[in-house]
Amino acid sequence: MPNAETPSEPLRDLDDAQARLAYSIIESLLEHTRVVSDLIALMAQVLDEDTTKAVTQTPTWTAYLDSRRALERTKADVEKFSEEIKKLE
Repeated sequence: MPNAETPSEPLRDLDDAQARLAYSIIESLLEHTRVVSDLIALMAQVLDEDTTKAVTQTPTWTAYLDSRRALERTKADVEKFSEEIKKLE
């Protein structure tokens, strides 16, 4: 498989333009995630207790929480990537 990341066949390094584009994409996605999280928090404040309980017991809510945990685990990788991009400047 071309460009598959395996021990014997690592992905090639990004050039400056590709790295900046990747950083820009990641930054936009993280900002969107922050805004969506703020919106969810605001919406939770206006829901009554029964509605909140009903929403938080759905598979969609569980998937949301799983996704948030995964994003938190990714935070260190994003910070490492950010440091690498700053070295290009």
